[in-house]
Amino acid sequence: MKKLIFLFASLALLASCRNGSQDKITYPVTKKGNVVDTIFGTPVPDPYRWLEDDMSEETAAWVKEQNTLTFGYLEKIPYREKIKERLTQIWNYEKFGMPLRKGDYIYFTKNNGLQNQSVYYRQKEGGEHELFLDPNTFSADGTTSLGEMGFTKDGSLLAYSISEGGSDWRKVIAMNAITKEILGDTLTDIKFSGISWQGNDGFYYSKYDKPKGSELSEMNDHQKLYYHKLGTKQSEDKVVFGANIIRRTIGGYLTEDERYLVVTAYVSTTGNELYIKDLTKKSSDFQVVVGNFDNDHYIIDNEGSKLFIVTNLNAPNMRIVTVDAAKPGVENWVDFIPETENVLQPSTGSGYFFANYLVDAISKVKQYDNKGKMIREITLPGIGSAGGFSGWKDDKEIYYSFTNYTTPSTIYKLDPESGEAKVYKKPAVDFKGDEYTTAQVFYISKDGTKIPMIITYKKNTPLNGKNPALLYGYGGFNIPMTPGFSISRAWWLENGGIYAVPNIRGGGEYGEKWHLAGTKMNKQNVFDDFIAAADYLINNKYTSPDYLAISGGSNGGLLVGAVMVQRPDLFKVALPAVGVMDMLRYHKFTIGASWAYDFGTADESPEMFNYILKYSPVQNVKEGTRYPATLITTGDHDDRVVPAHSFKFAAQLQAKQAGDNPVLIRIETKAGHGAGTPVSKSIEQYADIYSFTLWNMGIRKLN
Repeated sequence: MKKLIFLFASLALLASCRNGSQDKITYPVTKKGNVVDTIFGTPVPDPYRWLEDDMSEETAAWVKEQNTLTFGYLEKIPYREKIKERLTQIWNYEKFGMPLRKGDYIYFTKNNGLQNQSVYYRQKEGGEHELFLDPNTFSADGTTSLGEMGFTKDGSLLAYSISEGGSDWRKVIAMNAITKEILGDTLTDIKFSGISWQGNDGFYYSKYDKPKGSELSEMNDHQKLYYHKLGTKQSEDKVVFGANIIRRTIGGYLTEDERYLVVTAYVSTTGNELYIKDLTKKSSDFQVVVGNFDNDHYIIDNEGSKLFIVTNLNAPNMRIVTVDAAKPGVENWVDFIPETENVLQPSTGSGYFFANYLVDAISKVKQYDNKGKMIREITLPGIGSAGGFSGWKDDKEIYYSFTNYTTPSTIYKLDPESGEAKVYKKPAVDFKGDEYTTAQVFYISKDGTKIPMIITYKKNTPLNGKNPALLYGYGGFNIPMTPGFSISRAWWLENGGIYAVPNIRGGGEYGEKWHLAGTKMNKQNVFDDFIAAADYLINNKYTSPDYLAISGGSNGGLLVGAVMVQRPDLFKVALPAVGVMDMLRYHKFTIGASWAYDFGTADESPEMFNYILKYSPVQNVKEGTRYPATLITTGDHDDRVVPAHSFKFAAQLQAKQAGDNPVLIRIETKAGHGAGTPVSKSIEQYADIYSFTLWNMGIRKLN
């Protein structure tokens, strides 16, 4: 089929219809209740508390009414189907995942292009590849996805988890990896868990007690580590760690030689206890390596009793230390790869350590031997993000990926002895990346802090203030925003859009100090950084308030919600996705309490309550304010950030919006926080988002 290219019609010619819109929207009436919470003496009304009940028929009816309104609006946008058609074309290319050697096979994922879920294949060295596991057969509509996978060291057995409808709750299934025969019963009620085999007898996994109420919203606060012996019932599984202490999340994994069981225990998303158990000693009990939650630590490797620990203790940008397992206390730690001015993200493979450094959010990779001596810097194909560099110690080759905003992820095979790398899998995408330019700029935030931002757009784009621009942000949980190719963003770029991603505080681009500068009573820094990014784009004529859209998901949804209520004049369109919108109550649902390290809670002190109350999106929607055109997106099976956050925010905006800018909420059914979303649903969602965005920027025609 001949390639379709959709170009924005001349904005000058469209000026006359900029104010043209669909008929004035009549929103469904959302009942107001009389709930009022009194927190530290301050009454806080919560009229839409009833929308938190995800099991009620009343909430279900509200969801149905809102979706009817939203999709009725979207269906009238004349170019919606054209956008969907072009997105489908771009999406339709072979995509490969990182190869993994397990036993005699190399395993990898492949998606032919439009398959709802990627398929696992395998092949022996020099042999033909064969289908191994196809998640598309798990459900008729593609909404059941593959989660975690754990092989035995010899590759003969596999346990894998599945997610139904996008939920974080998992089921775990064991199989004979050679014959593909399913073994034993399916394990249930598993959430936020890895899978780690001990020999070929059984595996470790993490589990919460089954919720007594709603699985999608009830708080999760006491996880335990279990051991499942193959061939036995789950009811017979024994608690290995967590029976006598309460920790919100507990993870367990084995070192490569299976000598040590490593346990990480958390009460929040930052900071963990670290324990080890020597499995070669039958009477061995757990040893405490770190007994507090002040810093992050994990064991990346071992040589006999010598442990290699990644930590940010006294090293905000991370370092690797060594210690003998007999005396693992922090007072005995010795630097192996010391902290540098750049954030370290290490991995191991082929007996080497690969130090992936973030330099202003860009990857730089160095290879070290097991003595801590640098062997070489890995030559990357450009400026962007590298990942992978992991495998068994006896692997003869290492795989890694490279991508940026205009380069689809390409997989490389590295000879770790010579340093020679060659392309292993390069996708053929209907997108001409060389027609675009990517520039990193630095701008000054409200308090004088210098913030990096990467801006991508078509070459020769006139900087006249009339370009549709999408500003995307996150700013939390020590997570860095690094360059990566997105199929949906490719459509935006090829249609003349500008895409900008600032590395705002709260993220992990510059280590724990950068993270802490955007947490708790520093959270306003995150919003100020994002607002300053918008100001930079406007002041430098990349765009203007009439053509600027903001987008973010989860913590990024909070970001969008907060800045749109603080500066509604600055943006034309707001696209908050699966956002944390009621900051006074987020910690009362599912795993929300673990976010307190970043957010604080309204219950902990009057000072924290007052600080959160000033920016919480649900509580700061003001009567009679003209807010941007807003399309809120969420999923009915989101059990991480429960959809009630989005429901309540939508209800507040619809009740108080002044002017004609629409406020709609798109609630995807049988979908969760994002992971495992079928390709078909992703295409439909992005077609709706871009249609809504351009239509509300006044663009009435795409050529």
